Amino acid sequence: MNLKRQLLLVSLLTLVLPWAGYKFIRETESALRTGQQQMLAGMARAIADSLGQYPEEFPAARSGDYAPGDQLYGHPLETRPEIDGYFNDWALDEASLRTLRGVDGPIRYAIGLQDESVYLYVEVTDGDVVYAGPGTAAIEGGPRYSDRISLVSTSPPYLEEVLTFAAEAPGPIITYVRTSYGFSPEPAIRAHWQDVPRGYQLEARIPISELGTHLGLVVGNTTSELEAPVRSTSYTAARPGPFVRSSPELTAIAGTLGQRDMRLLITDAAGWRIAESGTLTATGEGGSGESAWLRLAYDALVEDGEEAELAEPDPRGREQQAYIVSALAGGASVSWFRSAQGGRAVVAAAEPVRANDTTIGAVVLQQGTDAILSLRNQGLSRLITVTLIATIIVAISLLSYASWLSRRIRRLSIAAENAVESRNLRASLPSAAAGDEIGDLSRSFANVLRQLGDYNDYLRSLASKLSHELRTPLAIVTSSLENLEHETLGDEARGYSRRARDGADRLRRILTAMSEASRVEELMQHAEPERFDLAAAVQAAVAAYSDVYPGRRFDVSTGSSPAMLQGSPELVVQMLDKLVNNAVDFSSEGDTITVRLERQANSLQLSVHNPGPLLPERMRSQLFDSMVSVRPGDAGKHLGLGLYIARLIAEGHGGSVAADNAADGVIVSVSLPGADAGADAPRHGVRQTHRD
Repeated sequence: MNLKRQLLLVSLLTLVLPWAGYKFIRETESALRTGQQQMLAGMARAIADSLGQYPEEFPAARSGDYAPGDQLYGHPLETRPEIDGYFNDWALDEASLRTLRGVDGPIRYAIGLQDESVYLYVEVTDGDVVYAGPGTAAIEGGPRYSDRISLVSTSPPYLEEVLTFAAEAPGPIITYVRTSYGFSPEPAIRAHWQDVPRGYQLEARIPISELGTHLGLVVGNTTSELEAPVRSTSYTAARPGPFVRSSPELTAIAGTLGQRDMRLLITDAAGWRIAESGTLTATGEGGSGESAWLRLAYDALVEDGEEAELAEPDPRGREQQAYIVSALAGGASVSWFRSAQGGRAVVAAAEPVRANDTTIGAVVLQQGTDAILSLRNQGLSRLITVTLIATIIVAISLLSYASWLSRRIRRLSIAAENAVESRNLRASLPSAAAGDEIGDLSRSFANVLRQLGDYNDYLRSLASKLSHELRTPLAIVTSSLENLEHETLGDEARGYSRRARDGADRLRRILTAMSEASRVEELMQHAEPERFDLAAAVQAAVAAYSDVYPGRRFDVSTGSSPAMLQGSPELVVQMLDKLVNNAVDFSSEGDTITVRLERQANSLQLSVHNPGPLLPERMRSQLFDSMVSVRPGDAGKHLGLGLYIARLIAEGHGGSVAADNAADGVIVSVSLPGADAGADAPRHGVRQTHRD
């Protein structure tokens, strides 16, 4: 992994900052919400204590053994509905309709209260509506063998009254009252029967003075008017239960105790809502300009709560949320609600209302958390914005720093490689004056290259020094052996003398080869350059190689036009000798050695290709150094000066030499400046000697 990617990964550590900020904001929100819940719980407890003085306003406390399902609930209506058989003008949601199970389908109903009147709405699913026959309404006992709706009213222990709604046809109908005294129409009650495709609907307005304290609803379904009619009946309860409605006195008390943006609910022991005041402002968590991505961030970061719609009062009148049920069981409870879609949040507290150590109801206080949400959202918005900007700045800074740092390291690496390849081992390296670790590395590289240069200088002069130092002792040994040959020696001693003379001759040839490089340098310093045709020189030299190396075939290509070169033809031919000799040594009997001379824009390219083993990768840059050999068989015997001398001659003519692996062997290429490009060539002598 490169340095840029490493620092990019390091920049991701900046994401720890938003995580820590998020944890802080979340804990702050939780603490503020807890404080608000405690405040609401304290207020609810105080209100519950004060309401304990009005036990008579909690009807469920006097309901005895009636189940909540046995009771009818009267919704307070803000406006007076028109008696037309439709529910659309009731100021209630359709969810407020309660359901009975009928023969042909569900029966839905609702009861409302407005201006001392009770409004009844019933919709019945009936596939076969049976109307009362004409005149049957006057029959003793009321209309028979027809679909009907009855409202049973009683005030225990008094006798019950039954209000019967049966129609001879759709439209306004007459309501009949059956009491212990008989059966008669009631003109004070207005009712309307409306046929609908799925059955029929009934809407009625009844003076509240006509009703008792207990009510029950009965729906009768008659399937036929023929003999032996079949009738089924649906009851809200086996017997009328206490009629639950809002308490005017508790509603007035709730109006004085409530606060702005706070909703107060009072329920009886069964959970029926008997008083309500205040509303919650339905504001969103974010402002109108909040972006979608901030909304996603809020939904992902904030703590989940129950759906805010659950905090709304039950449309059917009976509160059954868990925290309210807990309060009705005698324990205080708090809860909070949050809507991810609507962006609302509500904190709620419920406290039991007790009288004589008995729970007679509950007080529910609800309040929106707009202030907390606004504070939290501002914090989240700033956190997200600042974190995003900080992350981008850190990432860009680290990437820029990584680019600058990697560029310095790459420049140092390239400079070191160029110094080794060009053998200018004392060249200055970049960042050498820097005071950081890269500067230390650059100075260390420079020191290593300087020591390598000193070692190369030692190797270059080693052959000349050895040749100079060993020549005099060798001359003494040679002269002593010559004098010894004139003495009378035995056959065994003469054999020893002859072998010593052969060894001295081989040593002399080695010293001559070792001093050849020094002689070449001297020749290049003093040789007078001349303009000559390199192509003709190569052709003549290769023709001679065919005689010298009869076991090899030579393929030469120099082109048809002259290749003019400014330099020493003898030295250039000597360079070619070294290259061809090296090619012969690494090829086999019968192999073809290819010599090519090509002309380019400003240079001449001379190459020698031979089949044979490939060069090791690590030796390509060292192959032309002094006393370096890659011969596997006689690595300890060969001095490795041939290619070094070829390099000296090429560089002395302003050129360069390189070796590379080919498909089936090795190719050595020499690049020499043409005569037309001789502006860069030395003007006084073939080579201007320089020491690294």
